Amino acid sequence: MIVVMRMGASEEEVHNVVRHIESLGFRAHLSRGEERTIIGLIGDERGLSQHTLELLPGVERVIPVLKPFKLASRDFKPENTLVQVRNVVFGDKKVVLIAGPCAVESRTQLMETALAVKEAGASMLRGGAYKPRTSPYSFLGLGEDALRLLAEASEATGLPVVSEVMAPEAVPVVRRYVDMLQIGTRNMHNYNLLHAVGEAGMPVLLKRGLMATIEEFLMAAEYILSHSNYQVVLCERGIRTFETYTRNTLDINAVPTIKGLSHLPVIVDPSHGTGRWELVEPVSRAAVAAGADGLIIEVHPRPAEALSDGAQSLTPEQFARLVKSVRRVAESVDREV
Repeated sequence: MIVVMRMGASEEEVHNVVRHIESLGFRAHLSRGEERTIIGLIGDERGLSQHTLELLPGVERVIPVLKPFKLASRDFKPENTLVQVRNVVFGDKKVVLIAGPCAVESRTQLMETALAVKEAGASMLRGGAYKPRTSPYSFLGLGEDALRLLAEASEATGLPVVSEVMAPEAVPVVRRYVDMLQIGTRNMHNYNLLHAVGEAGMPVLLKRGLMATIEEFLMAAEYILSHSNYQVVLCERGIRTFETYTRNTLDINAVPTIKGLSHLPVIVDPSHGTGRWELVEPVSRAAVAAGADGLIIEVHPRPAEALSDGAQSLTPEQFARLVKSVRRVAESVDREV
């Protein structure tokens, strides 16, 4: 259920409703809009009287939420959530461009890439320190050494950093070096990890699972939100279908669908969504036209030498052309890059 407070309800009335909800064994989550405060009830609502809540001072109405994802829904928060990562804001008018290598391979490779994407117009730097690979014999990342290099590149460029965390026990280590924690597609259903990043209280980039429905995707976000961490950005990165020509099938439908269902920002990963560098730019344009709040793109100075995902990585020069191309699309839909 969602309790909608009257316009102008006092802080005391809001706190009294919260106390009453908690006395009944529920958790209360507040969403403060420009005009009204909304209080979400989290818990087993069977046997709870909607009428009793409506009698509390300051309450305008009580709305049952039928969707399984409560805190992620627009019923709980009608206006868009803005997620801030240092000086970067997701969910506003600007389309955020995140760029960098799939994996940090060396200081030279990372710094060359970071400086190039910064000059081309990227707002954030990405880079993998721990790489979940299909084969255990593939390059699995440099670990904490890569995180140190990412922090160094961030200091040199001023770009905030996002990197993937793969296990709950790794969260304290990764958060020391990055500005945003990423949950990769293989870990979307890792509930212990979702709890851990929720408790970390810092921005989270949550990627959709390979075979996850949109509802399952939003339920994964709900785990993070349930810890009162609303700094969550969703990422559509392609799902597995019968098609084999591309690495995955990018679900462009998911962008406007999720934005209709949820207040959380949505970005797109055209690199993993296609697996082919020549498709990254046109799919990026399509994503922005569909309403994506950002793009996360793999860039490598020498893709043919990349230790992972070279086939889908752009060169710095190709990324610079993509930025110009995407900027024109953004302007046509009243956005900016």
